[in-house]
Amino acid sequence: MKLIYTILIIVNICGFITMAYDKFRAKSGGRRIPEINFFITSVLGGAAGVFLGMRIFRHKTKHYSFVIGIPILFGLNILSAYLFFQVFS
Repeated sequence: MKLIYTILIIVNICGFITMAYDKFRAKSGGRRIPEINFFITSVLGGAAGVFLGMRIFRHKTKHYSFVIGIPILFGLNILSAYLFFQVFS
């Protein structure tokens, strides 16, 4: 179980940092991170980190796919974690 917790924490930290980095690149005019990467990170359990990054850095908040999609994936992450820990604990 410790491994699962560790993986989830790492994925969420990566999602948060990726959102911060993309915001920095957007401001400086650099090469951006493809949006699909944020959704893949969210599907893999990092939706909380991506969502927190959206709110803190005010990034991707005008994109409906993010405003709607990331919270839905966050809810699915919570539901999946709950079901996983009910079955395997």
